[in-house]
Amino acid sequence: MKLSTKAKIVAASAVLAIFIAQPAFAVDLQGSGASFPYPLIEACKAGFATSTNHSYTYTSTGSGTGKKNSDAGIGDFWFSDSAHTAATKRATVFHAPIVAAPIAVLVNLPAKRDFFLSANNIAKIFAGQITKWNDPLIAADNNRSVTTTIYKKDTKGNAIKDAKGNLVVLRTKTKKTHYTLPNKPIQVVFRSDTSGTSNNFTAYLNGVAPSIWSKPANDAFTTAFPGKINAPGNIGRIVGANGSQGIATLATKTKYSITYAEKNWGDAYGLRSVNISNASGNFVAPDSGGVSAFLGEAKQDANGIVTYDYLSKEPGVYPLGIVSYMLVDSDYKDKTKAAAVKALATYILSAACAGKDPSLGYVTLDGKFLKAAQAQIAKIG
Repeated sequence: MKLSTKAKIVAASAVLAIFIAQPAFAVDLQGSGASFPYPLIEACKAGFATSTNHSYTYTSTGSGTGKKNSDAGIGDFWFSDSAHTAATKRATVFHAPIVAAPIAVLVNLPAKRDFFLSANNIAKIFAGQITKWNDPLIAADNNRSVTTTIYKKDTKGNAIKDAKGNLVVLRTKTKKTHYTLPNKPIQVVFRSDTSGTSNNFTAYLNGVAPSIWSKPANDAFTTAFPGKINAPGNIGRIVGANGSQGIATLATKTKYSITYAEKNWGDAYGLRSVNISNASGNFVAPDSGGVSAFLGEAKQDANGIVTYDYLSKEPGVYPLGIVSYMLVDSDYKDKTKAAAVKALATYILSAACAGKDPSLGYVTLDGKFLKAAQAQIAKIG
C-alpha cells in the first residue's frame, strides 16, 4: 500500500518530533571501581536521569580496578575507597570524597542477638590469634555491662553539634549482656581482590591495635596480614572471596564466619553487624550518627585525601567509618562530558541521593566535610 503525500508528511513530522523530544545534551557516562558505594550508585540512577537527562553505567570491580582504569582513561569516572597515590596516577586526576558509610564487621552466628567485640579482639581474630568463638576474650566482651552513647540527629541522620561545636548527647544507656558462645572454629572471610575496603579495614586494625596488627594498611588483605596467612592453622579457616558481594555470599554460606563489608551487604545477606568498641570503651553499632561523629574528627587535605582518628575519645563514635573517593579529571577532553560528571558528583553528594534510602546505611555529608567535597567537585573540567 502506498502512502499519500499528506501521510508521508505526517509520518516524517512524527519522527522529527520524537527526535526533538530527546534531551539535546544527554550524556551516557561510564564508571567503574569500588564495590563499597555500588548499592548507593545503583539506587541513584533514576533520580539522576530525571534531574539531569543524563545516564550512567557503573561496573563494580573493586578499588584496584578503579585506580587502574583511571590511569588508563578507561571510562569517565572511577571510585576507590582508598587514596590513589601511586606514581601511575595521571596528574589531572584527583579525589572527591563524596560517599560515606560504615564498614561493618559481620558475623554468621546462630543466636540472633546483639554481639560485641573489642578493637583488640577484632584484630586478634583477623590476625589468626583467636580461633574459637568461645575464647575467654570474646566471652568477656559479651558477658558484661556495655555502655552506648546516642547522639541527637538531624533530618539527614547526622549527629548534631551545639554552638560550641560539641556533639549533642541524646542519652547514654548501660545494659548487661549475656551470650553463651558456640565451641566452634572462627571462619574468617577476607577480600581476595585489591580493595579499598580492605585498605580501610587494615588501616583501622593497625590504628587501634598496632601491637597485634603490626603491618600498615594495604589494598591487598594478604599483604597487610601481620603473620603467615598460609600457616597450617590458617589454611581452610581464613579464606578469600572477590568483591563485597562475594564475601557476603561466602560468609552467608559459611556458618560461624566473620567478615567485613559495607553494612548494606550484611543486611541484604542476613549477616549480623557487630557492635565494636571505641577508644572511650563504649560499644557502637554501625549507624549514621556514630559515623558522622567519627568523620567530624577526620582531616581532609588539599587533595581531598582523608585521614582518620581511630583513637578518638568521643564516646559515641563508630571508629570504622570511611569515605569513598570519586576519582575524576580536571581536564576532560570532552567538556560536555565533564559537565555531566560534575553533575553526577554533585547529585551523589546531595541528600537526594545519599539520603534517599536510609536503609542502605550511607551518610549524607555536611559541615566542613561537605564544603571540602564541593571544593573538589568544582575542579572537574
